[in-house]
Amino acid sequence: MRQSLLPSRRAGKGRKALLARPSAVAERIERAHSLDPVVHSLSDSVVRALPAGPRTDALHGVPFGQPAHPTLVRLPLGCWTSAVLLDLFRGTERASAVLIAAGVAGTAPAAATGLADWSALHQDQQRVGLVHAICQAGAATLFLGSLAARAGGRTGYGRALSASGLALASVGTYFGGHLALRLGAGTSHAEQVSHLSGLGWHDLCSLAELPDRRAVRRQLGYLSLLVFRQGGEVSVLSDRCSHLGGPLHQGRILVERGAACVACPWHGSTFVIADGTVVHGPATARQPAFETRVTADGRVELRPRP
Repeated sequence: MRQSLLPSRRAGKGRKALLARPSAVAERIERAHSLDPVVHSLSDSVVRALPAGPRTDALHGVPFGQPAHPTLVRLPLGCWTSAVLLDLFRGTERASAVLIAAGVAGTAPAAATGLADWSALHQDQQRVGLVHAICQAGAATLFLGSLAARAGGRTGYGRALSASGLALASVGTYFGGHLALRLGAGTSHAEQVSHLSGLGWHDLCSLAELPDRRAVRRQLGYLSLLVFRQGGEVSVLSDRCSHLGGPLHQGRILVERGAACVACPWHGSTFVIADGTVVHGPATARQPAFETRVTADGRVELRPRP
């Protein structure tokens, strides 16, 4: 009986190893230091081409409250997938060509937003992002070749190029998913204060302990907080930047749009201290903020903003 179970156990281990291979490849790319010269050179070029300002904020997705790249990549991927499916049927050559062309045109805004986000990531994330971008650029090239082949009357060759392009785009999509879901690129890294603090008001500290017009770090249970005092008013934000978790209390205090703001020391994401509104990216998610009050005996109390 024991011998009869061995083959099934080995088969099960083999299947698990096979399923683990894609993530293992992605993890190796995270540690692929050979990519660093290309990563540094390209990242520096993108940063120089996209200085902080409204255009770069729009590419990050600040006006929309979430990264723009994941939305824009759906257009080329959707068009290309539809074109490859239509290639399975007769009389669909023109429709397939239109879909391929629309997908290729959609790669420009997708690539621009992707490069803007990629330039503000950590190095291990950038390595995976570089391979993701190479796969997507290769897929776009194959689909362009498919269009050229179809225009030249080589429909069969064009269909083969389209199928190859979709396969390569799917590989690139996997690395994009690893980047977003495993490495946290594009997701909010700010602590969810409503889940980690109890209901009602909480005592924080004495007002006299807080320096005027200087950000300091305070702890409330599990929460790390940025606390900023202006005279008798106190503003409190989650200290972990929503972009990649940078320590906001170490950032610069500046005035933007007539309000006191803090700029993250890691990538420059800028938030209004009073309520956590995003002023400049790469962060797109509002920084969690607290309501505050000062009691009659000079104690600062706070609770999460609804």
